[in-house]
Amino acid sequence: MFNRVAPMENRPVRRIAGVGASHRRTRIPRAIAACVLLLLGAAPALPAVVVFDRYSPYHHVQVIETGTLRILSFDGTRETQMSLTNPLEGHFEYTEYFHMPFVWNPEACNVLMIGLGGGSTQRSFLHYHTNTVIDTVELDPVVVEVARTYFGVTESARHRIHLQDGRVFLRRATNTYDIILLDAYTKTRYGSSIPPHLATKEFFELARDHMSTNGVLAYNVIGQLHGWRADIIGAIYRTMKEVFPQVYLFPARTSMNVVLVGTRSAEPYDAERVQQVGMELARKGVLTLPTISTRLRAFSNVAPRAARSSPVLTDDRAPVESLARESNR
Repeated sequence: MFNRVAPMENRPVRRIAGVGASHRRTRIPRAIAACVLLLLGAAPALPAVVVFDRYSPYHHVQVIETGTLRILSFDGTRETQMSLTNPLEGHFEYTEYFHMPFVWNPEACNVLMIGLGGGSTQRSFLHYHTNTVIDTVELDPVVVEVARTYFGVTESARHRIHLQDGRVFLRRATNTYDIILLDAYTKTRYGSSIPPHLATKEFFELARDHMSTNGVLAYNVIGQLHGWRADIIGAIYRTMKEVFPQVYLFPARTSMNVVLVGTRSAEPYDAERVQQVGMELARKGVLTLPTISTRLRAFSNVAPRAARSSPVLTDDRAPVESLARESNR
């Protein structure tokens, strides 16, 4: 389970010659480094260095440094970016939409995050929402090790890490959460895919039952509203609508990611109201993310077109992998 962004989909870094063993710094030859940098979206003049390389039970995990950016890669796909000069910068745009639930629940304190990656969201929440307490659930022990060693992720009274499957954790949990965030992906033969057991109607019912009265759930889904992987977006939207009375969309502009927000409250919001409430919370110091005004403008309350034909996902039938295959054609 991990942070994921789409631009490097199926473009492997792991096949690079000269990659070293775990914890050994390896400078990639100049010609190969140039190719890596193009994949990573960095300037060709900067050196690319692999600082961590290991196969976990779930992924080929690498940490790559290029200039002032540190990048976490799983199976050749970027999971997390972080600026080495300012850890609060350099992250992917979609992670900032995880702050949107405060528009509907400004007094939120208890947060559950399924998926750790390099901890971009946790780091941001701990800094910008000083009253929050976060439970992070991560399945891969190597990811936890890398997050601590290379991305400055720490555990404290405000941040607890649980090495466990996200659905198992929720089923056993006795407390409730004001906000539940999901950024969990696995690798399949068709590329990155949402774990089916974290995308069904039954899962969303389980999550809802562990949310406070004004609770909000936000889910990062790789895809586009129109085009690539639109069927996945449509299926997740339609499935969430079976459980949550209101579901909204925040499509990223710089990557192929859409964050879907489901609320327990049935009261509808439109773009004008989201902007007004969000900016008022910014003035009150509740939403202090520097880009908050821009992120609020990404809001959409229009159902994706693919939701008309996409299935409702259930524990008995959750064809997430086949939807990804068909969407990629």
